[in-house]
Amino acid sequence: MKTVVVGAGPTGLLLAGDLAAAGVEVTVLERRTTDSNLTRAFGVHARTLEHLDARGLADDLVATGTPVARLRLFNRIKVDLGTLPTRFPFLLITPQYHVERLLERRALDLGARIVRGATVTGVEPHAVLAGTSHEADFIVGADGVHSAVREALGMPFPGKAVLRSIMLADVRLTDAPSDVLAVNSVGDAFAFVAPFGDGWFRVFAWDRLAQQPDSAPLSLDEVREVTRRALGTDFGMKEARFLSRFHSDERQVPRYRSGNVFLAGDAAHVHSPAGGQGMNTGLQDAANLAWKLAAVAQGWAPSGLLDSYQTERHPVGELVLRSSGGLIRLAMLHSRFSRAGRDLLGGALLHVPTIMRKAAGTVSGIGIDYPGAPRQPDALLSTGSRVYELLRAGRHVLLSPSPVSGYEDRLVHGVNDRFVLVRPDGHTAWTGTERDLPVALRRHLGPPR
Repeated sequence: MKTVVVGAGPTGLLLAGDLAAAGVEVTVLERRTTDSNLTRAFGVHARTLEHLDARGLADDLVATGTPVARLRLFNRIKVDLGTLPTRFPFLLITPQYHVERLLERRALDLGARIVRGATVTGVEPHAVLAGTSHEADFIVGADGVHSAVREALGMPFPGKAVLRSIMLADVRLTDAPSDVLAVNSVGDAFAFVAPFGDGWFRVFAWDRLAQQPDSAPLSLDEVREVTRRALGTDFGMKEARFLSRFHSDERQVPRYRSGNVFLAGDAAHVHSPAGGQGMNTGLQDAANLAWKLAAVAQGWAPSGLLDSYQTERHPVGELVLRSSGGLIRLAMLHSRFSRAGRDLLGGALLHVPTIMRKAAGTVSGIGIDYPGAPRQPDALLSTGSRVYELLRAGRHVLLSPSPVSGYEDRLVHGVNDRFVLVRPDGHTAWTGTERDLPVALRRHLGPPR
């Protein structure tokens, strides 16, 4: 079977690599002709790092950035990620292009084909039109908020703009922030500063008193002034290499699947940048969808498995819209009394351990489970290997005292005193007893060879 993925951002590249690893012929169509250094994503959360660990990429990515175990919002509100039950109890600050570089190299090494300069003009039942016709059994639109695939399907994208005239700038600073991330709001303005790691810093700034269209010119002086109001300093901001404005929407398609066409990442959902969950949610979409497409393409899974992409990932998209929307509305509180109440109440609530765990689990993705398929924690097995190392084969992992026969093409075995079947996306498919194991394997993996 052939798959065409539209969009060579992180979501599309992870999908392409996973499909190629499973032996599926995959072509990626990308409108851009060259790599871009412009990125809005700077944070890689713990659950995403676990997915990258299951592909042997996490340690290389961590080496490019700075781990942050505690997030400070609005001066008084602190979220502690350091106690998360994961190998990666932190937010990794690293620009999106590092993620894309690792995923693109993996996809190409595994045999995926990337076609650049391909502008999609139409989607047919089994083909994508982009200069020429690219035949496909499956099509995945991972082409962003202005998705040509979504538009070709006529798929509604209901929602609204939540923030207008966000200022975006790449600058150098005379004095770097003492915290890796600097973020605060003061009612009429907020600002966020994060490092690229090469001497440049990305600045997001917003001014309630000066709302401008996206096309309005932007000066460094304007960014400097708003940052100073929000953070108390502009850190000696100088030399901008990029200045632009954009607006942030909250939108989600009603269905992630239309026949043999699927939407993932920003093509399916878009929300405010608060919480840094955009790229992460897209990568987790890809991890969920890729193994299911591969299983159907390999012939051992029924096509109905693909419907679970909608039932599992659409509610997560809704959750991210609510959580990021809540954060950005807290940042936009106008009156001094409202902001004081936010800081006081938020700080007090996050001192309650159960609330802190819930907040950290939601923003990091570690606390997000699927119905009947909770996240599988990593674990060191008696053989010295970890569960997520075994997942690098791209197959289900059976943790049990001894291996089984007949499923070698779909299963990797790890020695364990309990019986647990782990999906390729790191979620638990089944736990039970040896007596129930044959039925569970047939249910989740089809008949043996």
